[in-house]
Amino acid sequence: AEEDFSWFDLTEIELLRVKCLPHTLDVLRASSLYTPFHIQLSHKTQRARAHRRFIELLPPESRNVEDSLRVRVSTEQILTLPELKANPFRERICRVFSTAPERDSLSFEDFLDLFSVFSDAATPEIKSHYAFRIFDFDDDGTLNKEDLKCLVNCLTGDGQDTQLTSSEMKQLIENILEESDIDRDGTINLSEFQHVISRSPDFTSSFKIVL
Repeated sequence: AEEDFSWFDLTEIELLRVKCLPHTLDVLRASSLYTPFHIQLSHKTQRARAHRRFIELLPPESRNVEDSLRVRVSTEQILTLPELKANPFRERICRVFSTAPERDSLSFEDFLDLFSVFSDAATPEIKSHYAFRIFDFDDDGTLNKEDLKCLVNCLTGDGQDTQLTSSEMKQLIENILEESDIDRDGTINLSEFQHVISRSPDFTSSFKIVL
């Protein structure tokens, strides 16, 4: 299948300079990117395609229907998929959708949930719910300053020419909280995040991974 990374456009990295990025919506446009909802892919063909891709990750002796519905695939294996390999949030995505105790592997049901949420069939509410979880790096139910810093660092990468300086990062995070933190508690909760998302009409179509 043809890869589709339209939800994350590397050409938008330059927007992350503070002089060009004063508001939260610009971060969301650059990233376009909880409680599992188990949204099933709506078409049998899509479900079959997901199952085929999952089976490809299994050892030859487990590539049958019965075993494929029972075994789990490690995160390392999942991350070899072209659809995720270039995604800056790939580790977080796998962690959020994993139901394993250590959150280090995915079952076929986890795998199906993942690609269902990133499909056109998922509603804006569900997409924003999972986006919030993906950005919540410490899994505490809010987006604090450290989460926002991690989010921006994922987008800019490790290159010295793209990373923000300490002062730029501080100013950017202050700008994001100023616009998004409605109750002024120093963090962004799910409701506040979804309020911001609702003002980004292209979010639903851009928060997508195509198998």
